[in-house]
Amino acid sequence: MTNESPPRIGDMLRSAAAQATPLVRGTADASLTAPTPCAEYDVRALLNHLFGVVLNFQALAAKQPADLSYTADRLADPDWRDRFEAETGKLVEAWSAPGAEEGTTGGMGLPARTVGSMVLLDLTVHAWDLARATGRSFAPDPAVVAGLADEVERMAPMARQMGVFGSAVDLPEDADADAFARLLATTGRDPRAWRA
Repeated sequence: MTNESPPRIGDMLRSAAAQATPLVRGTADASLTAPTPCAEYDVRALLNHLFGVVLNFQALAAKQPADLSYTADRLADPDWRDRFEAETGKLVEAWSAPGAEEGTTGGMGLPARTVGSMVLLDLTVHAWDLARATGRSFAPDPAVVAGLADEVERMAPMARQMGVFGSAVDLPEDADADAFARLLATTGRDPRAWRA
């Protein structure tokens, strides 16, 4: 029996970024006002949120302070699609750097691996939000979903208290409740309500 170490955050982020960036690049300007599975965001607000997350979590990987309370309109820049891809690449590099997953980081002094899992979750779940809002399909890397499952269950009570997750959605036993559907349900999303 071998003790396998968990997959590295940087490796999982590389996979998640490879799926998220084409979705962002392929989002038409005409779709920016469409509603998303995140009730408080239209597509534009969702993309601005995700952009802010990508930038701030680069700093958190380097154990630097980050301000997640402010969201700029990054989509005002005509080259926002290229910039998103470039910044997501920097995010992957930041979390792949030696020591990024070690120690604590962020204002709450959380374990760095937990913080890395937060940005991995955002990139994965918001890619699904974006795909569904714009009528596209999305299936994340199963290794990313497996890498997130335990962490999401662990962080769910605190995330609900902070208003980051909604109430968990009960999926019936006969639903298409694969691992990703269950992960979405834990965050308060109903995958049945937003089919591709």
